[in-house]
Amino acid sequence: MVVSRRGARAALVAALVAIAIPCTAQPAQDPAAAQALRSEIDQLKQDFNARLSALESRLSALEGTQPAGAAAAPAAAPPEAAAAAPGSTPTAQVPPGAEAGGPSGALPVYGNAAAGSKVFNPDMAAIGNFVGAAGDNTVNPLPALALPETEVSLQAIVDPYARADFFLSFGEEGVAVEEGYLTFPALPGGLLMKVGRQYQAFGKANTLHAHVLPWADRPLVTTNLLGGDEPLADAGISVARLIPNPWIFLEAIGQVSRGSGNAVFQGTERSDLSYVGHVRGYHDLSESTNIDLGTSYAFGHNSSGVVDGVDQGRNTTSLFGIDATLRWRPLQRAIYHSFLSRSEVIWSRRDQPNGRQDANGFYISGDYQFARRWFGGVRFDHSERAVDASLHDTGQSLVVTYWPSEFSQVRGQYRRITYAEGPTANEFLFQFQFAIGAHGAHPF
Repeated sequence: MVVSRRGARAALVAALVAIAIPCTAQPAQDPAAAQALRSEIDQLKQDFNARLSALESRLSALEGTQPAGAAAAPAAAPPEAAAAAPGSTPTAQVPPGAEAGGPSGALPVYGNAAAGSKVFNPDMAAIGNFVGAAGDNTVNPLPALALPETEVSLQAIVDPYARADFFLSFGEEGVAVEEGYLTFPALPGGLLMKVGRQYQAFGKANTLHAHVLPWADRPLVTTNLLGGDEPLADAGISVARLIPNPWIFLEAIGQVSRGSGNAVFQGTERSDLSYVGHVRGYHDLSESTNIDLGTSYAFGHNSSGVVDGVDQGRNTTSLFGIDATLRWRPLQRAIYHSFLSRSEVIWSRRDQPNGRQDANGFYISGDYQFARRWFGGVRFDHSERAVDASLHDTGQSLVVTYWPSEFSQVRGQYRRITYAEGPTANEFLFQFQFAIGAHGAHPF
């Protein structure tokens, strides 16, 4: 029940009258007792007014209004991100109090009281990925039954200026840090910086965790040219910025990494760093359709010239990539029908003692949601080998996925791969994924 200010004060007057009537019904016999009673009534009035003012302030805060009699708050200066061109997406949103004259030297902050409480109670989740295989594959056989990865995530706000994300991978070969980085979301100049071990921003499929992929495996082009079933990941620093313009959402990312934390780049000296650049553009074609285009470049040293731990040839690898994603999701039937198409083309230029190997590959896929919990998809793969470009593999896949809920999924995938050096493989992969706990959304 909500009581207005006028009603509350009327109730106070009635209560005081009820107290005073018995006292005035007969003459006071003791002046000292009468004075004590008046003092007690005055104290009750003061306490009630103080409590009423506190309740009014809380009510005003909840309603988004200013308490009566309070001084008007100074208008917050607009953040630098708001100066972007019309139609562009701002680089960061700076809440009131973080502008000039705010706390701690006007450094921007984000989050709220609930987010701050997660410092001692981070979001935690575990995602299991069970994969089985049946059929024939003599070149790259998978175990009949396996739990190749269980991902445990820990995510929380560190302080008003940063957040931390840790993804631990528990596999049959041990425990590893899949990703673990600190994010500074609102640096000067509209920059966003990540520091730690992270997936390198090359292409689209390479940036996705295994449980986000629409297939039970990774495309051949990422296996052959990006170092195997594990994506490109390394310890380093990443800096991203939105590029304001009136036409599309445009983002640029630059990364500098250790250069020895994955199968593609294997530097032998401290200065053998690897570098990745990625530019992404996003645009809504209609209220139901959007397109995402990207281009990537990576450079670093490889291990082809290493003899007895010493890099004799100082050979390098360069990677170029183009990716495209088309999404369709009608607003009226969004939970029943959707379509997602992805494609990537990657070129590898690898220096080796026997000469440079110029290899390339691509994949194209489509996934259609034909019922509330059912998805069907196809994928075509073609890729040469990074070490020997004269060898190439070709594959086709048919995928059916069932989502009992947002916390689990069941998938079946038939794939046929024609390897360069072996017989054609025909396999059926089946996958069960399940999640518990609070798991933050991955990049779109």
